[in-house]
Amino acid sequence: SANRMTAQLAEREAERDAAEQARRGLVAAVSHDLRTPLTSLRLLAEAVEDDLVDRETRGRYIAQMSVHIRSLSALIEDLFELSRLEAGDIQWTLQQVRLEELVEETVEAMRAQAEAKGVAVQAAVPEDLAPARGNPERLQRVLFNLIQNAIRHTPADGSVTVSAEAVEGAIEVEVADTGNGVPAEQRDRVFDPFFRGDAARQDGGAGLGLAISRAIVEAHGGTIWLAEAPVGTSVRFRLPAAT
Repeated sequence: SANRMTAQLAEREAERDAAEQARRGLVAAVSHDLRTPLTSLRLLAEAVEDDLVDRETRGRYIAQMSVHIRSLSALIEDLFELSRLEAGDIQWTLQQVRLEELVEETVEAMRAQAEAKGVAVQAAVPEDLAPARGNPERLQRVLFNLIQNAIRHTPADGSVTVSAEAVEGAIEVEVADTGNGVPAEQRDRVFDPFFRGDAARQDGGAGLGLAISRAIVEAHGGTIWLAEAPVGTSVRFRLPAAT
């Protein structure tokens, strides 16, 4: 009994240490992502306030300030949404969702961004696919996050394909790209908040898109994971089928 109690205490201590390390990592990541635009805003505002620049430069600085403000607003909104999802503060209306229509609509909305980078984006969802049960607005947020992430990490002349199929009474959706893929040592962390991988994959995003996607999918009673792929990255998520 004493040995078992000692083992349990050691296990709880390890869990507390892991939680504290995760908390410190999260605080550090939030601080970094807030400090960078705030520092830029301060310098730009001081230059404009002190009248150190001409009229044309002042206009350019103000435009740059607007970009930083929008970036901060998006980060704060993402943090707020992630905290609500993790706390279970969810008030969604669930309904039958025809993924063929939702995927087509989302892919079309992302086409301009993909073409600007020279990436082809396409939908491959069968017309007779059974509907899933979920909230269409939230599921579209998942699709937006996954497609945008795929486009960012796919080189020119590459492609992103969104497909879906019925699997054992559920619906599985896949977003697959032809990029460089995720290194094996990073695969377990890609859905962690603020994780952005190695330097080659850091593109200025806050690293919350995949974490929010996971929270939304899990709130639907589904799962999301990195699937094995012969090339690039394949993210799959499973949703309950509508009954």
